[in-house]
Amino acid sequence: MKNKNDVSRREKSAAVGLVVCFVAMIAIVGMITFSQYQRNTQQEQEQQLAEAELQDTTETEVKDAEQDKTQSANTNSVQAELDIPIEEETPDVVITPSLSQPSVLEFSPSDVLIWPVDGNVILSYSMNQTVYFSTLDQYKYNPAMIISGEVGDEVLAAAEGEITSIETTAQTGTTITMNLGNGYELVYGQVKEVCVHEGDRVVQGDVLGYVSEPTKYYSVEGPNLYFQLLKDGEPVNPLEYLEA
Repeated sequence: MKNKNDVSRREKSAAVGLVVCFVAMIAIVGMITFSQYQRNTQQEQEQQLAEAELQDTTETEVKDAEQDKTQSANTNSVQAELDIPIEEETPDVVITPSLSQPSVLEFSPSDVLIWPVDGNVILSYSMNQTVYFSTLDQYKYNPAMIISGEVGDEVLAAAEGEITSIETTAQTGTTITMNLGNGYELVYGQVKEVCVHEGDRVVQGDVLGYVSEPTKYYSVEGPNLYFQLLKDGEPVNPLEYLEA
């Protein structure tokens, strides 16, 4: 009899345990489900709140844009009615100062040349008749003045002008050509240690270079300066323009 009662009690205890376990499982599942429901509900509320804020911001921007457009239209309408010119932005104008231009070269028959070297005329300009050249031992026309000098003597600009060319020839060695304006040019031959460059603007009295050793065409005459004046490419007598 006692054994039967013990078995009955154990069976009851097991049944109660199963019931308690089942109830506990249901409670746990319920708690998990409720917690997930709360999270989903919170996410939906946050999403709805963000969408509402975005909609409010968009509506505000649209209203502001419409107000600006309306104000601009009203302003233009008032200006048109009152005939008020609408100011337009103009780009800044940059004024570049003009560089001073050198004066135009002008030389005339009344202008005076200074002597380019301090020396005597050993061969005069002569295009009407021939003159004797000692080195060449012959008579020939002379389109320039041959002025004696010492090697190293300064060669001066006889007038204001612009250096147009510096070249070397067999007859006159290093030769400088200078534009005086109005078709006049000066040519300096047998020069060394040239102090100027093509394109330079010089004034009367500037040093152009120095007297060099004579070329083989003037070896007997000795060191000298070949000095020529041209008008429109034709030689003229420099002596008529040189200061007395």
